[in-house]
Amino acid sequence: MENKDEALWAIAKKRADFKKSLFTYIIVNAFLWVLWLFTMGNNVNVQGRIPLPWPIWPTLGWGVGIAFQYYAAYNKAGDTLAQKEYEKLLKK
Repeated sequence: MENKDEALWAIAKKRADFKKSLFTYIIVNAFLWVLWLFTMGNNVNVQGRIPLPWPIWPTLGWGVGIAFQYYAAYNKAGDTLAQKEYEKLLKK
């Protein structure tokens, strides 16, 4: 029973960490986009095109990390390869 509580605690901790990271991601990226909007918003480059906004890079890069953190927290449900092997050995 104690092992199950530890496993549930680990899952709960991963999910709480994900929620904190997601909140930070949203706040920081919103700030970056607002900063870009006020500094470069409607500027046009020499060819008459709007340049690619620089906040896209931290948004995409950090977003990939957030996606992996989400997967680890919610889809794996704490099942690791070592735990699966351990359960197989217990059955034998």
